Amino acid sequence: MTTTQPDAIPLSVLDFSPVVSGSDPGQALRDTITIAQHVDQLGYRRYWMAEHHNAPNIASCSPPILMDRIASATTRLRVGSGGVMLPNHSPLVVAEQFGTLEALHPGRIDMGIGRAAGTDPVTARALRRDTSNDDFGERLAELIGYFEGSEPGGPALPVSATPAEGNRPPLWLLGSSGNSARTAAMLGLPFAFAHHFSAENTIPALKLYRENFRPSAQLDRPYAIVAAIVIAADTDERAEYLAGPMALSSLLQRTTGITGPYPSPEEAAAHPYGPQELQYVRERVAAHLVGGPETLEKKVAAFLERTGADELMSLTLVHGVEDRIRSFEILAETGARLAPRAAAQRAAG
Repeated sequence: MTTTQPDAIPLSVLDFSPVVSGSDPGQALRDTITIAQHVDQLGYRRYWMAEHHNAPNIASCSPPILMDRIASATTRLRVGSGGVMLPNHSPLVVAEQFGTLEALHPGRIDMGIGRAAGTDPVTARALRRDTSNDDFGERLAELIGYFEGSEPGGPALPVSATPAEGNRPPLWLLGSSGNSARTAAMLGLPFAFAHHFSAENTIPALKLYRENFRPSAQLDRPYAIVAAIVIAADTDERAEYLAGPMALSSLLQRTTGITGPYPSPEEAAAHPYGPQELQYVRERVAAHLVGGPETLEKKVAAFLERTGADELMSLTLVHGVEDRIRSFEILAETGARLAPRAAAQRAAG
C-alpha cells in the first residue's frame, strides 16, 4: 500500500455516497465507511460528506450522522461536511451537532458550510418550512455566535448551544461562485471551491478570495481547497471506461430530467448514444481529471499549477468499491511523485 509522503500534495475526499445500479442506499453508506478506512491508511487528509436531498443516486442526506460513523471507524482523517447547507437548517441545531462531533472527536472535525439549498425548490421548501430569514450572512453570524456564547462583538445570546461553546471545529465556507469566496475572504476563513460543477468560475473565485483575504484568529493566510472529479485506473482506457457512468448520468439528467441510480460501466458503454450525446459525454470526461497514472500526473500537475490549490479534494464517482479504492491509491501515488515540485513551489512562495 502506497501512502503519501510528508511533503506530498495534500489530498482529500469528497463523498456523495453514490447509489449505483444493482445496489441500494444502505450499501452506498456502508461503502462510504469502507472507502474512508482505506484512504485513512493511504494518508489522505480529510474526508468530507456532501449534503443532497431528493436525489435517488445520492445517499448522503445527513452529513453529521455519517461524520460520526466515519470518525469512529478511522484514526487519522479529519472528517467534515462538504457541506452542511445552512439555509436548510437552524443555526442552533448545526451548532449543537458540530459541537457534539467536536466534543466526541476533538481535533478531527471540519465544519464546512454552504449557502445554497443543495436541492430543488420544492424539496428546499419541505426542508426549511420557515423562510422568514434567508440572509446567509445573518445565519452564519448566528451560527458562529453559538460557539462563542455571544453575537460577534455583541451581547450574550439568550440560548446556550451546549456543547458547542468551547468546541468549535474549524469553519470552512464552500462555494461555486464569487459570493462565498468574498465572504470567506472578509471573515478570514478557509475556502473550498466546487470545481466539479462550476469549472468556469474556479479561477475568478479563487482570485477574488486571495486578493480580498483578511487574516483572522483562525487563519493568517488564504487557504483554498479545490474539489474536482478524479477518476484514475491502471490505464487511460480503463479510467475512461469507469468514467462512463458519471457522464451518462449527467447526460440523462440534462436531457430527460430523470435521476436514477448511477449506471454500471457496462450499461454506460452499451447506451445507444447519438452523435451529439456522444460528443457531450466525451467533453464531460475530458473536463475532469481522468486517466491512467502517467496521464493523471500530467493533469493533476497542470490543474494545481493553474488553480494554485493548497489542497486537492477528489470526488470519485465510480461504480465499484474496488475501482474507487484503486483510484484513490493511484492519486496518492501521483501526489507522492509530485511532492518535490510542490515543496519547491512552497519554498519559492
